[in-house]
Amino acid sequence: MSWSRHRLHTGDEFRAVTRGGVRSARSHVVVHLTLLTQGDEAPRVGFVVSKKIGNAVVRNRVTRRLREIIRPQLATMPPGSAVVLRALPGIDAQVFADLRADVDSALSTAGRKLDRRAEGVR
Repeated sequence: MSWSRHRLHTGDEFRAVTRGGVRSARSHVVVHLTLLTQGDEAPRVGFVVSKKIGNAVVRNRVTRRLREIIRPQLATMPPGSAVVLRALPGIDAQVFADLRADVDSALSTAGRKLDRRAEGVR
């Protein structure tokens, strides 16, 4: 799988998702989800891991863990959707299985919120 076609690349894309989408938070991760109007049909993902999380080694490890958690979810996401996963302090100490459960739960909650928002528009 080519990961580059599933990435959010610019700051404008990140802002569009975080400001225009729905948000769902758990203890160590925040998920922002929206449907983008422009761009290709592949679901897109971006990660925000700040220096509050740790040094570069820790931040890269957190990003790799989040990427592996979200990778199987891409097949179930609707076309044109975009997700930003923002890591919160303490995520580096969380067990992988617990982190996966948190991300899956937050993603499903964000999906329900997005569906409700879309129904309200119709």
